Amino acid sequence: MDIKYVHTHPMKYIYIYLISSLTIYLSERSMFIQTETTPNDDSLKFIPGVEVMETGTAEFLDTRSALPSPLAIRLMGIQGVTTVFYGPDFVTVSKDSENTWAVLKPEIYSTLMEHFTSGQPLFRSEEERLNAGPQDTRILDTDSETVAMIKELLDTRIRPAIMEDGGDIEYRGFDDEGTGIVKVKLKGSCRGCSSSTVTLKNGIERMLMHYIPEVKGIEQILDVEETVAAEEFAKFEKKLAEKEQKKSTGMEQYLSV
Repeated sequence: MDIKYVHTHPMKYIYIYLISSLTIYLSERSMFIQTETTPNDDSLKFIPGVEVMETGTAEFLDTRSALPSPLAIRLMGIQGVTTVFYGPDFVTVSKDSENTWAVLKPEIYSTLMEHFTSGQPLFRSEEERLNAGPQDTRILDTDSETVAMIKELLDTRIRPAIMEDGGDIEYRGFDDEGTGIVKVKLKGSCRGCSSSTVTLKNGIERMLMHYIPEVKGIEQILDVEETVAAEEFAKFEKKLAEKEQKKSTGMEQYLSV
């Protein structure tokens, strides 16, 4: 009899006994969950190896918004978790800056493993599942040709690329009679990420302007909390710059004596 083990969870090994051609798992409630880092240090992409969202994506920013999904409720209940995002085959979990992944990951692993091995549905009802997915890129009869092209490009070229980093993009509008600006919102790991501006300008904006001449630029829509956070960060950077300037000025005066 040969004995092998498979590492399926931190500090947990599932022993497999191989008896002729029969494989017996001592633990039936096991699965292999991978993690991938994202450009946002406070977001991790968890890949359970099974389908998560059949179609679309879903994001939960607080406990109230997570009510339609039992898994999201449990994840949001973990101290330090701030946002939960469902992709086609992954779950992105974001945390606050006060907690470390070393502390949070074991409980997140356990919660994901328990849910996906139990066979429980991701949402309480089919209606809630449909409502959770993005409807932003569905082409409407009232859409202009330009808007339809923007939505198609976002859905087929840009969204899959952003999902690779555990995030998503949401179409919020297009000013086709004035500035030519496309309004979008970044979600998942891209929310609050320091590199999101680079992603918007060097990636998304460039692609849209290349394929659709009517597009003149792109603008990110922020939530109230994100706007406040951005303003506070700007104030903090300004204070640091002023402090450095005073320090430099003082050093110059000292050297001139």
